[in-house]
Amino acid sequence: MGEHNNTGTRGEDLAVDFLERNGYEILRRNFKCRRYEIDIIAMRGDWLLFIEVKTRSNLEYGTPEEFVLTEQSKRIMQAAEEFIFTTNWQGHIRFDIISVAIGEYTEVIHFEDAIN
Repeated sequence: MGEHNNTGTRGEDLAVDFLERNGYEILRRNFKCRRYEIDIIAMRGDWLLFIEVKTRSNLEYGTPEEFVLTEQSKRIMQAAEEFIFTTNWQGHIRFDIISVAIGEYTEVIHFEDAIN
């Protein structure tokens, strides 16, 4: 596994820890639907959350959340539709981003309702 994958996995682990400490239940990690993937599917109250985790060890080229592209957002929404359909979810949904910066200091920031 390459350095990039190690950084991404570490970021997802930190995001899961952050979510669990803040009262979220993790339903799935790395949910795959055809070519699409959602990093974390979580639940809190009557909200189902689809969460994209972006991790960077170097902020020279921008913050992690700046790397969620429009095309990627569309793929996340398509995978979410599949999950909603197969589970017959009838409640609220939200698309979030968790930004993880790993370096001298580790920072986890949760952006709610960040993907439209």
